[in-house]
Amino acid sequence: MNIEDAKKISIADYLHSLGYSPVKRQGNGLWYKSPLREEHEASFKVNTDRNLWYDYGAGKGGNIITLAKELYCSDHVPYLLDRIAEQTPHVRPVSFSFPQRRTEPSFQHLEIHDLAHPALLHYLQGRGINIELAKRECKELHFTHNGKPYFAIGFPNMAGGYEVRNSFFKGCIAPKDITHIRQQGEPREKCLVFEGFMDYLSFLTLRVKNCPNMPCLEGQDYVILNSTANVSKAIDALSPYERIHCMLDNDAAGYRTTQAIALEYSYRVRDFSDNYRGYSDLNDYLCGRKQEQKNSTSQAQEVKQETGQRTAPRQKRGRGI
Repeated sequence: MNIEDAKKISIADYLHSLGYSPVKRQGNGLWYKSPLREEHEASFKVNTDRNLWYDYGAGKGGNIITLAKELYCSDHVPYLLDRIAEQTPHVRPVSFSFPQRRTEPSFQHLEIHDLAHPALLHYLQGRGINIELAKRECKELHFTHNGKPYFAIGFPNMAGGYEVRNSFFKGCIAPKDITHIRQQGEPREKCLVFEGFMDYLSFLTLRVKNCPNMPCLEGQDYVILNSTANVSKAIDALSPYERIHCMLDNDAAGYRTTQAIALEYSYRVRDFSDNYRGYSDLNDYLCGRKQEQKNSTSQAQEVKQETGQRTAPRQKRGRGI
């Protein structure tokens, strides 16, 4: 077997020959628990159209030769080709079905209003967000949880769920999904990718602040992941765009997610996180909170606690979640 023949073997069939079965199918991808490490949630994707794999937890991927190299810890290509040939002589295509799991909603009696509650607007102002933009993009949610009433900011996703946020809580009203904002009229060729909706609102705020007369908010589409775990859904949504600008967090998860998108779309992807290097994310950049400032504040609080110094009493806040 030569390298080109080996590359034609389906990675899904190869994994099946090794005893690995997919956990779910999503678009053009089959998802497995990684064969390279122990894990509880499936984060190993096989793109069945391109016959490529990517391990989102490990931040690496490639073709079937690269997978064999990872499995057998060897750079010796003839050895890898022999292992592939031995393990896939009689492999046939396999079809899979995945039962849908039903879950009970954790939030009840959901009411959706225009964003107006003073406590929620005060929270957004504290994050530096333009209130008029926030009112346009978000909703005010009232709901009960375990029989108690709550209220919060709600940011809608593509599956009908909401990202939920107030001063005390960050969560989601299921189902969890990305948010894909497409402009009216001609399809846009550029899409901006954000990790959370607070970063998306921060971008809009910065545009309006820096270019009040021509902020160009509708010159591109937007994808908000609402969680880096949703990157596979974003990859499917990003396929039509010629230019993909990633504005994710300056941490390991943000870098891995940008790399995963770049692996799929290569030259079409640009990483714009360098524009706010030194800040944790776009909202910290908007608020001027550098990473070292946050770390020094945290260390100062730890020193006060260790030395017995009293900190200023916290002001009481209105009821949230």
